[in-house]
Amino acid sequence: MTILLHVCCGPCSTASIERLIDEGWQPVLYFANSNIYPQTEHALRYEQLLKVASLHGLTVIEEEYDHDRWLNFIAGYESESEGGGRCSRCFAYNLAQASAKARQLGIEHFTTTLSVSRFKKSSQIFEVGSEFAGFEPIDFKKKGGFERSTQRSKELGLYRQHYCGCEFSMR
Repeated sequence: MTILLHVCCGPCSTASIERLIDEGWQPVLYFANSNIYPQTEHALRYEQLLKVASLHGLTVIEEEYDHDRWLNFIAGYESESEGGGRCSRCFAYNLAQASAKARQLGIEHFTTTLSVSRFKKSSQIFEVGSEFAGFEPIDFKKKGGFERSTQRSKELGLYRQHYCGCEFSMR
C-alpha cells in the first residue's frame, strides 16, 4: 500500500514514517511547504528531511517554493491567532497540493505529518483533509508519536524549529 506523506519537516517525519511502515504502508515523502518563512528556514527543514529519508531509503519529492502564492491564498487571515482560520487555510493549501501530487503519481492515499505536533489540532487538519479524495486521517500524535519524534530528533541530531513555519507563527 503506497501512501503520499506530506511532510512539514524532518523531525515530524521520524515517528510518522516509522508508524506508516509498521502499519504496512510504503510512504513516498512530499515536501510542499511554501508557507515556511524565510526561504532559508524552508531549505534547512528540507535538508533535515533528506537525512531522515536516507535512513529509510525513501523517495522525497520537493515542490517548488512559492511563498508569494501561499501569502495570496491566506490573504485576509494574517491576523488570525495560531490554530485559527489562517491555519485551516494553510492546511487546505498544503493538502490540495498533496492531493494533486498523489493523483498525478497515481497514488490513491495521502496524509500529512502535521498531525504529529502537539501544537496542531488533528481534528482541524482532518476536517480540511476530508475535502480531498484519498485523504487518510492518521493522527500521528497518537501512540506516543510526538514524544517519539522528539526522541528520534535528538538521537539523529536533527534541527528542530521553534515555530510552525510561517512568519505569522513566529510571534
